[in-house]
Amino acid sequence: MPTTASGDSTDMQVLLRRIDRIESRHQIAELVGNYARACDEHDIETLAAIFTEDGEIDSPSHLLEAKGRKGIRETFLARYKIRGPSYHWTHDHKLAFDDDDENHATGVVLGHAETCPNGTVSIAAMRYADDYRRLEGRWLFARRTLTFLYYVPVTEYATVLATPLRLVVGSNRLPGDYPESLESWRKVLAKAVQT
Repeated sequence: MPTTASGDSTDMQVLLRRIDRIESRHQIAELVGNYARACDEHDIETLAAIFTEDGEIDSPSHLLEAKGRKGIRETFLARYKIRGPSYHWTHDHKLAFDDDDENHATGVVLGHAETCPNGTVSIAAMRYADDYRRLEGRWLFARRTLTFLYYVPVTEYATVLATPLRLVVGSNRLPGDYPESLESWRKVLAKAVQT
């Protein structure tokens, strides 16, 4: 077995790092699931506890913004005063570990939600861009940025992708956060215009 100059086994170090990443991957997946469950159960204390003390949640459309655990509690409390039952579920999860910091990772989570703000049954497709931090052996959200493909009343679902105004907030209509903002999307459209 190869060894370093200090006599430590490099194979063992590699194995331990791989095991840590496997365990971390499972812990982060559980963290993501806990967020969805806490949203649906209106469990504000769990939502605050799964963020770092200075954690942040935001969105380009400003539909969700909070800083720190106190801010997260206040934001979700205000949200739950107008929102009835909901169901959040996650799909694909891309995770990247920081090679320079074993306590840091980033990820992208795709998901859907069924919600009922102000009595209007609605559906959303979204992405979370996550920044994870491990503190005292526990993975937490340091930041979650929520972007919406759409968030509309279910009565508009059949035609929602035919318009850029895919976010309905009360009587306001806003553009979807993506895919138009994605670099890959813009490149393809630019090439299509050139041909």
